[in-house]
Amino acid sequence: MSLNNLILDAKMINVAITGAGGRMGKALIEAVTQTEGMQFSAAIERPDSTLVGVDSGELAGIGRNGISVVSSLHEVVGQFDVLIDFSTPISTSANVALCVEHGKKIVIGTTGFDQQQLQQIEQASKKTAICMASNYATGVNLCFKLAELAAAILGDDVDIEISETHHRHKVDAPSGTALSLGESVAGALGRDLKQVAVYGREGQTGARDRQTIGFATQRAGDVVGDHTVLFAADGERVEITHKASSRMAFARGALRAAKWLHEKPSGLHSMQDVLNLNI
Repeated sequence: MSLNNLILDAKMINVAITGAGGRMGKALIEAVTQTEGMQFSAAIERPDSTLVGVDSGELAGIGRNGISVVSSLHEVVGQFDVLIDFSTPISTSANVALCVEHGKKIVIGTTGFDQQQLQQIEQASKKTAICMASNYATGVNLCFKLAELAAAILGDDVDIEISETHHRHKVDAPSGTALSLGESVAGALGRDLKQVAVYGREGQTGARDRQTIGFATQRAGDVVGDHTVLFAADGERVEITHKASSRMAFARGALRAAKWLHEKPSGLHSMQDVLNLNI
């Protein structure tokens, strides 16, 4: 089966995946083929990638599927209902514009957007349905809610520190997930994270300001993703930790979001909405 001869099943949700040659892309290709009610229909890589033309099934290690990697979303815009995009802010911004133009839904796992790019996504969500999250693992999203609840209960009587560890290839720091945890905590306490965040400490820093929320980042080995929120008071500590051992946790969550999003006409949604945690 070649891409041109792919038969789209109207009863299935047809899914395209950008960044098909990356770690998440490969996990997503494998996961979508295992998900009932969904059909993998397109794989996209950057134009200068040596993977263009390669069979995406072989690329993902699941056996030949006849769907070749293409160099542009334009080439396959008629082949999918929902795009799952784990790429770069610049690429995602261009893909969002194309999805709006052609009435496609989009699940965004990219992080590191600037304010202008975020505003573009917000505007686009008025015309099509978008789900955007820093992390699609179900357990992480539960941790967002638990951290928010802990902050609301413990209040100003604790010092709050957030630590995260990822593989050596991750390019942004702190991770989008760590920042989301910080936003959850700060929001529950009525603080502005931009004003209270402390990203690393060095030298004579003086006594800790209890209003601050500290971040610590480690990059090492092949760690998929570890996150901990520490609430430390005099005499006791509470820690909320999530450890990801496989990218399949993120992939399955993204596909869950794609299924949920398929029924939505428009709007900017989060994984908290998908899991009904915004209560």
